[in-house]
Amino acid sequence: MKRIIIVGATSGIGYEIAKLYVDKGWLVGIAGRREEALLELQSHAPERIQIQQLDVTANDAPQKLHTLIEKLGGMDLFLLSSGIGSQNIKLNTDIEIHTAQTNVEGFIRMTTTVFNYFKTVDGGHLAVISSIAGTKGLGSAPAYSATKRFQNTYIDALTQLARMEKLNIHFTDIRPGFVATALLKNRKYPLLMQVEHVAKCIVKALDKKKRVAVIDFRYALLVFFWRAIPQILWERLPIRNDQK
Repeated sequence: MKRIIIVGATSGIGYEIAKLYVDKGWLVGIAGRREEALLELQSHAPERIQIQQLDVTANDAPQKLHTLIEKLGGMDLFLLSSGIGSQNIKLNTDIEIHTAQTNVEGFIRMTTTVFNYFKTVDGGHLAVISSIAGTKGLGSAPAYSATKRFQNTYIDALTQLARMEKLNIHFTDIRPGFVATALLKNRKYPLLMQVEHVAKCIVKALDKKKRVAVIDFRYALLVFFWRAIPQILWERLPIRNDQK
């Protein structure tokens, strides 16, 4: 029986993906900050789900992740779905730093722990949910877009490192567009996708072990054109959303 661990499964995309893998017959380990939410999800399939309270910004996160791996009896696929972000046009320093603590510091904590675990057990599949926001620097959300670019690059580097060391580790960088989760705080965004649709697309990408998966095809086209915009023009585009 295959085993997946999802960090950031208390709500949103991670929560929906956890339910899909339970339906697929996998053993599922879920982790997040809110233990009551983990218990609620576990109640749907207690024989298939193991839980662990975990905060990626805390120093004890790696130890707690190993505890969850032991509860599950091992791990074949790891998915990091934990991340934060918000518009910050006024450049509130606390918001920028808090975003970096989760999306960079916490990201490093989890991915290095998993990389080293898969190294010891002769392979596995390491997947992360980043964002299309890493394509270009967004003036309305500087730390968010910058940390997502960091995540893209970090997974590129881990992939190369695994090949250098001849490790049997697969990597998937999942890059959704705007998804209707609590992260968007009820703002109105174009091409807004429902979380259930996004979760299904992600599971398909993971099944195929795609190296990079932009969710969905509309955003794949958008990213293509974003990359084609000259920097001098990009810096003059007022990309923001102030609608409530």
